Amino acid sequence: MEEYAREPWYGDGHRPRDCCCGATAGCGSPWRIVDDCGGAFTMGVIGGGVFQAIKGFRNAPVGIRHRLRGSANAVRIRAPQIGGSFAVWGGLFSTIDCGLVRLRGKEDPWNSITSGALTGAVLAARSGPLAMVGSAMMGGILLALIEGVGILLTRYTAQQFRNAPPFLEDPSQLPPKEGTPAPGYPSYQQYH
Repeated sequence: MEEYAREPWYGDGHRPRDCCCGATAGCGSPWRIVDDCGGAFTMGVIGGGVFQAIKGFRNAPVGIRHRLRGSANAVRIRAPQIGGSFAVWGGLFSTIDCGLVRLRGKEDPWNSITSGALTGAVLAARSGPLAMVGSAMMGGILLALIEGVGILLTRYTAQQFRNAPPFLEDPSQLPPKEGTPAPGYPSYQQYH
């Protein structure tokens, strides 16, 4: 293991480390945490921007000019804050998930469920133990539902690609058997 510690992240033809935590199987690349933070930030900004635009439009004074300005101000002020909150959640989730992959040595749905629960607990730590337990349960249940749906979809789509029976030749392209006419044709033969 010591010889791999000096290798660059993406290797030089030798066995590279695949994970941010040094595991060779599992959580992707060292940039997974940063990538998940960026993706979560983008999702939060876009989703939060849509909801804040609607909220700002509805809460602004009467008049289309006031409503559009209220909508734009709400998006400008709140969307980056919501995106930042999403980025913190995504980064913490990815860090815990990567740590669990390193600790357990395997990637499975239990890592995501545990990561969701621990992320919820850590983010609610300032609100006290009761809030931590509630947030941990919500995070774990939410991730369990997401993982369950993913497993069901995987099984459903896998059934579509199972080995089908081999294709039979198209009967209309086969030559007719001796003595029996081809379907749709008269029973006489041109050459005897």
